[in-house]
Amino acid sequence: MRIVDIIDKKKQGKELSKEEINYFISSLTDNSMPDYQASAWLMAVWFRSMSEEETAHLTDAIIKSGEVIHFGELSKKIIDKHSTGGVGDKVTITLLPLLAAAGVPIAKLSGKGLGHTGGTIDKLESIPNFTTSLSIEELHRQVEEIGVAIGQQTQNLTPADGKLYALRDVTATVDSLPLIASSVVSKKIASGADNIILDVKYGSGAFMKTPEDAVKLAQLMVNIGKKLGKRIIAVVTSMEEPLGRAVGNSIEIIESLEFLKGHITSGDIAELTYDFATIALTQTGMFIDEETARSYLKELIHTGKAIEKFRELIKAQGGVPEVIEDYTRFPQAKFKVEVKSEHAGYINKIDAYKIAYGCKLLGAGREKKTDLIDYSVGVFLNKKTGEQVREGDILYTIYSNDEEKTSACKKYCNEAYEYVNEKPDLKKQIYKIITQ
Repeated sequence: MRIVDIIDKKKQGKELSKEEINYFISSLTDNSMPDYQASAWLMAVWFRSMSEEETAHLTDAIIKSGEVIHFGELSKKIIDKHSTGGVGDKVTITLLPLLAAAGVPIAKLSGKGLGHTGGTIDKLESIPNFTTSLSIEELHRQVEEIGVAIGQQTQNLTPADGKLYALRDVTATVDSLPLIASSVVSKKIASGADNIILDVKYGSGAFMKTPEDAVKLAQLMVNIGKKLGKRIIAVVTSMEEPLGRAVGNSIEIIESLEFLKGHITSGDIAELTYDFATIALTQTGMFIDEETARSYLKELIHTGKAIEKFRELIKAQGGVPEVIEDYTRFPQAKFKVEVKSEHAGYINKIDAYKIAYGCKLLGAGREKKTDLIDYSVGVFLNKKTGEQVREGDILYTIYSNDEEKTSACKKYCNEAYEYVNEKPDLKKQIYKIITQ
């Protein structure tokens, strides 16, 4: 078997066998294949795509390229939730302690964020002393002890995906549905959960720009999971505007704490957190009726059990739990700039991409994994879509450490807002739920 023949076969649009895909991935992993051949294959896949069967074989080969976590009997109960990424997306942070408080074991491995703001790991690391550098053994033990753990993805998991992604990034082949699907699903399955919930975003602040494209990706990932014996539910959700009001790192943790304390009872963050938690409880068979499950979850917030589970998580991973009561323990920005509206009417739209780009200018995100990010900076949206605004009302607040960066951020945030005279109808966050 030769790599050049595998490239040529895919170039012609023919379907690769399981053996050919396994040979390609093993050659990639043991470095016997040069990058230029891997890059040629990626471009052939981009142009010719892959069948569902091929994509499942590719996903399986990527999983087997490295270590696979096994939680034993616990795997059948463990939930892993993953988002394809968005602006202000803190639902994982609100969801994990809530589900753990409900008795659902949660084991999540995540990577550092690349983009306009940090990822879930970066946001949690804005909590003083909080560590996400857990070994597989530590992750396993913590899930057994307190029911929840979150750590950084190790290099031993799906190493083939790491190599492929690095090449995709520099060969303009990132936006290929089979390559995206195999990357996401392989990491989730290798992480050890049998029950996987995927939040597939669409909109200006997401990778997939239209709901139709997001549905195609979601359906493909659900089908791959089924072929590989894993139960995947994909939820297609809107990322047309930022989720919640906080966009940054530490300020997103603060907003998450406010929800877990019961201070945020409505809006997109509350809606999506309860939606995903309800899906998880029904997926694992704890509840059959969604309404009963949602009432139970709200009670966990009301009684303080959810915030106490988050306190346990912070303590278990070395963080300072006093941040829950004292927000000044978070990294503090030098400047707090309240920007007032020059318009009157109703907010019709807030462009997620422009808010995210403004935050990136402040230092909230990174270009390369080695870049340092500023945990203290960000943008808080005082007014959101559907809300009335008068001239002179505070529209949004910038947290910054640099006056020049503040001005640049303000320009993009001002452009993000769109106004109308009549109150607009609000769209539902969930576009479609896809199950096996």
